[in-house]
Amino acid sequence: MCGRFTLTTAIDELQTRFGFVMDGPPPPPRYNIAPTQPVLAVRPGGAAPGRGRRGAMLRWGLILPWAGDGRSRGGPLINAAAETAAVKPAFRAAFRRRRCLVLADGFYEWRRRGPQRTPFYFRRASGEPMAFAGLWESRPPPGEATLSCAILTTAANPRLAPVHHRMPVILPPDAADLWLDPEVESPDILEPLLMPAPPEYLESRPVSPLVNSVRHDGPECIAAARLSPDAPPREVPLFS
Repeated sequence: MCGRFTLTTAIDELQTRFGFVMDGPPPPPRYNIAPTQPVLAVRPGGAAPGRGRRGAMLRWGLILPWAGDGRSRGGPLINAAAETAAVKPAFRAAFRRRRCLVLADGFYEWRRRGPQRTPFYFRRASGEPMAFAGLWESRPPPGEATLSCAILTTAANPRLAPVHHRMPVILPPDAADLWLDPEVESPDILEPLLMPAPPEYLESRPVSPLVNSVRHDGPECIAAARLSPDAPPREVPLFS
């Protein structure tokens, strides 16, 4: 799954890499983005594929059009399984017609061992920002219209599997145009994009347990932490 992530890259670099115009003020640097908080999403805003992209802040946690109070049974729909999103009633309409990129430069997963939960931070080995495959919805009136989104997840690659069995779908740059193309609705065309990132694409390290609390949202969240003495050596590669 994907339950927390970071976005600290400067807005001008994000706009250069992902080709969008920002609607509204740019987001501040975030080191601990949590469900129900605003996230930076890129959506198609023009007729030509790959052109006219717009960036906006969307609520993380899909609000379904028929959810009058904005709540979903079982909690916010922050993730959608890539294997079933095209057919599940909560996601299938958005999968065909309302896809987006959710921008990040790293994400957290927790390794569970009995009562112990150790947070790990994953980022691109190149240090560059990344785009998660996302779905978005707009809850119509009555009431205030709300734009919301969910992040697609897939099976973990070998780099991430020792920590968690799922990971966000990280789209390679050459897949973004197709994912955002409003003329493409076929799952047969879209689902091949939703594969685990290659293991060498990511690097990781255990980080401070401060990230466990949404009250902490600074560089200390991604500070390196030592694994417990009983952890297998080199189970998860570390970056400096």
